[in-house]
Amino acid sequence: MLEISSFCGGFCSTNGYLVRNPGNGQEILVDAPLGILDWMKETGVRPGALLLTHQHFDHVEEVAMIVQEFGVKVYGWSPVSEQLTLEKWAVEAGAIERIETFSIDCLLEEMEEGELLKVAELSFELLHVPGHSPDSVCFYLSDSELVFVGDVLMSGGYGRTDLPHGNASELFQGIREKMWTLPEGTHVLSGHGPPTTIEVEKANGLIPV
Repeated sequence: MLEISSFCGGFCSTNGYLVRNPGNGQEILVDAPLGILDWMKETGVRPGALLLTHQHFDHVEEVAMIVQEFGVKVYGWSPVSEQLTLEKWAVEAGAIERIETFSIDCLLEEMEEGELLKVAELSFELLHVPGHSPDSVCFYLSDSELVFVGDVLMSGGYGRTDLPHGNASELFQGIREKMWTLPEGTHVLSGHGPPTTIEVEKANGLIPV
């Protein structure tokens, strides 16, 4: 059974997750909010890969530092761009001072449809769900009945669509087609807030049919 630890930090109280495969001891980080590097140093973990659910500033603040510290490969849907990080918008809003330059080593948009992402002997199904951000991608582990969704879906709600490049209809369509079709018992680990399940979020009726 996978071991999941979570960290919450930064201006937006953003979640980052550490996934440990007990079968081989390998660890994967999902997203990199402010403060997560110190947390990892304190706990003594050494991730071998970093998966990005999307590039909004609060999810990538410490990517460059983590790469420098651990030499990890970074996986993301699209190449890095200010359009995706919203760095200029975030600086003007007073949320951050800057984002240290980083790059994506493995572009997930280039994978074949249906191809599984294999990292640390785990096989992730990729679910591209734009609308909150054009590059939003969810990482689904069917064997473990869990999905890392970033800001696509969260407990009692869904990601903002009023930020630059947001699109509500696109997000709702993606949720209906790719989230609601997952088993209802699937555990949802979001970029903000507590864990939830597909069953609970379908039942709350917030997503237009």
